[in-house]
Amino acid sequence: MSGKINHGSTIVPGLRYRDAHAAIDWLCKAFGFEKHAVYENEHGRVMHAQLVYGNGMLMLGDIRPDGFGRHMAQPDEIQGRETQCAYVTVADCKAHYERAKAAGAEIIEEYAEKDYGGAGYACRDPEGHLWSFGSYDPWQPT
Repeated sequence: MSGKINHGSTIVPGLRYRDAHAAIDWLCKAFGFEKHAVYENEHGRVMHAQLVYGNGMLMLGDIRPDGFGRHMAQPDEIQGRETQCAYVTVADCKAHYERAKAAGAEIIEEYAEKDYGGAGYACRDPEGHLWSFGSYDPWQPT
């Protein structure tokens, strides 16, 4: 077994939301994600969802005090801080920024051209998770 993946990214961020259904709708509207899979329990809570953007994927679900969930905190529980942030490469960063801003994303770093190449911005989603978007593609040679 080589460990080689033949599609998509080998690193997939995972997030938890208080209202995962609302988060899924907003992430699709504001950031351009597309639903790949949504699995609910018998009460309609999102146990696991997969959203895709290009070759990348995000997994998410409703917060719950299960084994893994006990190790996670929501941004508003820790003064809006995060210990990690997903970076998403986008083709037209300015248009993406305008779309996110129009959808109500809290912009924490305005759109700007970067010294290292490309452009980028950073924002928070409605539940406070931190996101970074940019046209810089770390896979491309400089």
